[in-house]
Amino acid sequence: MSEGPRDDRRATAAESGPHRPGPLGRIAGWCFRNRGRTVLLWLLAAVVAFGLSAGLGGKYSADYTAPGSDSKQAQQLLARDFPGLGGEAVSLVLQSDAGLTDGATREKVRGLIARMSEVPHVGGVDDPFGPRGKVSPDGRTALGQIHLDVANAPDMPKADTQRLLDLARAADGGLRVHLGGMAVQQAEQGAIGSEGIGIAAAAVILVVTFGSVVAAGLPMLTALGGLAVSSALLPVLAAIMPVPDWSTSLAAMLGIGVGIDYALLLVTRFREWRAEGLEPEAAAVAALDTAGRAVVVAGMTVVVSMLGLFAMGLSFMRGAAVAAILSVFVVIAASATLFPALLGYLGRHIERLRLPLPRRRASSAGPAVGSGWLRWSRLVERHRVLGAVTGVVVLLALAAPFLGVRFGFPDAGNDPADRSNRMAYDAVAAGFGPGSNGPLVLVAELAPGAPADAATSLTAALRAAPGVTAVSPPVPGTDGRSLLLTVVPDSGPQSGATKDLVRDLRDRVIPAAAAPGVQVHVGGATASAIDSTDNISRRIPLLVGGVVTVSMLLLLVAFRSVAVALKAAVMNLLSVGAAYGVVALVLEGGTAGQLIGIDNPTPLPAFVPVLTFAVLFGLSMDYEVFLVSRMREAWLRSNDNAESIVSGLAGTARVITAAAAIMVAVFAAFVPAPDLPIKVIGVGMGSAILIDATLVRLLLVPAVMHLLGRGNWWLPGWLDRRLPQLHVEGHSESYQPQAAPAELRSPAVVG
Repeated sequence: MSEGPRDDRRATAAESGPHRPGPLGRIAGWCFRNRGRTVLLWLLAAVVAFGLSAGLGGKYSADYTAPGSDSKQAQQLLARDFPGLGGEAVSLVLQSDAGLTDGATREKVRGLIARMSEVPHVGGVDDPFGPRGKVSPDGRTALGQIHLDVANAPDMPKADTQRLLDLARAADGGLRVHLGGMAVQQAEQGAIGSEGIGIAAAAVILVVTFGSVVAAGLPMLTALGGLAVSSALLPVLAAIMPVPDWSTSLAAMLGIGVGIDYALLLVTRFREWRAEGLEPEAAAVAALDTAGRAVVVAGMTVVVSMLGLFAMGLSFMRGAAVAAILSVFVVIAASATLFPALLGYLGRHIERLRLPLPRRRASSAGPAVGSGWLRWSRLVERHRVLGAVTGVVVLLALAAPFLGVRFGFPDAGNDPADRSNRMAYDAVAAGFGPGSNGPLVLVAELAPGAPADAATSLTAALRAAPGVTAVSPPVPGTDGRSLLLTVVPDSGPQSGATKDLVRDLRDRVIPAAAAPGVQVHVGGATASAIDSTDNISRRIPLLVGGVVTVSMLLLLVAFRSVAVALKAAVMNLLSVGAAYGVVALVLEGGTAGQLIGIDNPTPLPAFVPVLTFAVLFGLSMDYEVFLVSRMREAWLRSNDNAESIVSGLAGTARVITAAAAIMVAVFAAFVPAPDLPIKVIGVGMGSAILIDATLVRLLLVPAVMHLLGRGNWWLPGWLDRRLPQLHVEGHSESYQPQAAPAELRSPAVVG
């Protein structure tokens, strides 16, 4: 082992005189002394950010199609050769129990179409009774399309979609009109102030944790300062690159949760140093020079994890990743500068406005004798084997439901039954069959000189293919270079049979029937969802491998331990797997699903577990850094593995528990969100943090580290000499006003 040379370096540092604070400590000292300037700079940054947003901000947009896929090529040909058909569309569904064939009803429909055509962004409306419309065999249901001039649903202003919905609801005389599609779904979802709910819950937890309104207010002010700047910069980012609209919720989740957590850790260390007798400025410098290093490393693990999303090769993933990274960077900057500036104003009054709760003396020397967390630490030490086995078994049991998860994109059939989008979906399924809700759009590209009847054999082959209910006659493009066909499956968009049909058409039916010089591409929303899911699934190993490898290297450099890096990777994978299991359970639509508004079995969008993996792996590393940095700090002081584990766990369990409770509250506030991906991300992240901060960090990690013994801190000598020294644990011994009393170094109290 290489701990011997490190002990020598420690002794040399102790004998060399007063410790010079690191960069974070020096920044903290400057901000503390120049608190007014620092706060004004942050206010100026917020004003500039809002000004840039107002002047340069762009619209949120996202392209969920798989680059280079067959469906993507079909979409591009639609946009080129069929103007008005390549963009977003809204389904226009008519119903009447008395039938739709009489002249009066058709006159009402013509008037409705005329009024809808005047709504902004409506490029045209297909008459349900015209050549592009459909009437059910019983004459009670008719289907048309409202073509929008926007490429994607997020680009359609909700106010304009609401105008279409108002026109549909105004129908009378026995005529029922339902609108469906992504634009309608977004307009009907509305919004919930999840950020406000999360902040309020976090404030309550902080006040209970610290027992002081002033101490609780510091993390809140730091996080809100960072959130104000980062949220204002997101529209500017959207003007530079495609950013999905839901990335604002993701960035808010991270900004609020991570910002409060980081400041919570810093407040805890500041109070400990104040309890040791340091003046406010010295305590602020010491807090940033010790816990501040852990905050930076923790933040960088989140950034590294989000950078892994670039491996997916999807523009909307890159946009979401950059939005999250921007939020985390601003939070780190606020923790390093705004927080010590606020301490300059409130540091001497940190214990003011206390609640009538039992007081607890903070100390950097270790947990108090007889504290509950110290007793828990000793219990885990005594039952290390049972703790390790129990932790692994419970995590695997929680992950088990994920084995049966069904990937796909939720559609209108998963919406609440009282929404127009769902009613349109049900009406189409009842009148025309389930496949009419997800028709396949085939675009045949004709080579120069191809015969006019080039698609005749193709049409016949498509109609004879198993699983096909209907095929529309070919429609030529504007310049005759392509033909458009619509294929209606006999199964719904989420059915496995529809996925098999798409593959059968591409692999067997089309190659055998297409005439020479004819290239046929299968597109449409259903085919695009299938291609996107397959594309993401193929790239998941790149994401997992890249994020895990880089995170392990970062931890290896931070803690100079092979075991710590390997253990963190394995346990984070276990906790992420358990969170996936919880998500799969609620998506089944049973009792667990109904608690959060999921009434029927719902597929899981493939990008959701990818996104949550990147976020959760980074956040799980946060708690690993908080916990192990204190263990390593104790190890470097005592060279006693068992006592360093007990000390680190007992000294950080309270702050980790409070930080996790805040993060869970922030993520849980997004569960009521009407947008299913945000709802599922909230469930996954909230459950993951709860599992990680309790079962993993408070039981499994210390149990395994007790089993590994001194091997926890092993690093090959050749590697020790080559790795840079980060000193993530800081130099806490340099800030001690005096040596700790002998009784604090006894087995009963860890120091």
